[in-house]
Amino acid sequence: MTRHIETFDAIWNGIRLAITWEPHWLSTGDSLGWDTAHLEIEAVSPDRAMLPITETGFRSHFTTAEVIESYGGPVAFVRAWLDEEAAAPAWKQHVASARQLTLF
Repeated sequence: MTRHIETFDAIWNGIRLAITWEPHWLSTGDSLGWDTAHLEIEAVSPDRAMLPITETGFRSHFTTAEVIESYGGPVAFVRAWLDEEAAAPAWKQHVASARQLTLF
């Protein structure tokens, strides 16, 4: 079977992202009625910058194509996911700490 992989560029809060999307990563649609889809998100500028969904700047995520499409596609899904996680107190603290200059 031929793999179908799409790539997208996006910017979130000044961080350039590379998004790779494979809607039929594990093609089980014929036998199970649903496929496992695969999404990869990588911060590319700044390189491997911390994101609210990953401390390493890289995230591999498995889901279904229907979930991603319900958001309007991979880019819209990733932006919504990042925005939601950025509202968490831990991320807000990270952002505040990054802005705060320290003497030591």
